Amino acid sequence: MSLGIALPAGDDHPGNLVTELLDQVQEAAAAGIGAVWFAQRQDVDAMTLAALAGQAVPGIRTGTGVVPVYPRHPITLAAQARTAQAASAGRFRLGLGLSSKSFVEESFGVPFDRPIRHLREYLTVLGGLLREGAADFAGETLRARTVFGPVSVAGAEAPPVLVAAMGPQALRATGELADGTVPFLAAPRALADYVVPTIGAAAQAAGRPAPRVVAMVPALVTADTDAVRQRAREQFAFYEGIPSYRAILDRAGVERAGDVMAIGDEETVAAELRRHIEAGATELIASQTGMGTAEDRRRTWRLLGELSAGSS
Repeated sequence: MSLGIALPAGDDHPGNLVTELLDQVQEAAAAGIGAVWFAQRQDVDAMTLAALAGQAVPGIRTGTGVVPVYPRHPITLAAQARTAQAASAGRFRLGLGLSSKSFVEESFGVPFDRPIRHLREYLTVLGGLLREGAADFAGETLRARTVFGPVSVAGAEAPPVLVAAMGPQALRATGELADGTVPFLAAPRALADYVVPTIGAAAQAAGRPAPRVVAMVPALVTADTDAVRQRAREQFAFYEGIPSYRAILDRAGVERAGDVMAIGDEETVAAELRRHIEAGATELIASQTGMGTAEDRRRTWRLLGELSAGSS
């Protein structure tokens, strides 16, 4: 079972946040966890953290889970991705997402028009930049031209591109133009019946390899199950009003987003993580591991390390 964690995990960070996150990467590696994925929030930059972690902790795999494509231009993003790939010695995965209309328009002041067309054009341009380092593209939502030479960083091959796609059109675009998907809050039933077959069929039709399905699963080993479940329902309630998340929850027959979180003792959490693998996930990212106490997080990370070691 290939397992990673998402950072920030939710813990309080009274000191230098970047330093503390890099210390947590070291702690995760010592626990046997092989991958860390950085969430793009409006404080620290996920791409920068991935590059720093790749340099600071030899052997750790890094990724972004996920960077919104609005408002970053693919030329800028390609340069950042190649830099992170070089810093990580080829162990970086680029996770992208469309985000949501309300977030994009309210935060960035840019229109969230024709998002699937924009995703297709973005992935087309980004793929060319990562493979050949060049772009000369004029589409309906995007223009890109490398007028100052190629986007190239010595020592950096093209990293895998994964998209947080859950709607049917986004999944098809991802299967055709990217390397895989990073679904969040997709319970095993939704993975097996919908996500995996939809993206797999699109990739096969496009003549691409079988896509990666890197499922991000909220998980916490804790004795305070009821309190953590209630906290998860409160914190994840936001997603229930976003159409793509509401649809993925409905496909699994889940009413409350917080009920997707794997919560309980080591045996309970491990069984739930295995269900995601059995449903077709090729890799898992445990998120929200800091929702409980510091000891809960440490127990969760120990379990993840043990599960990783048991599958190697």
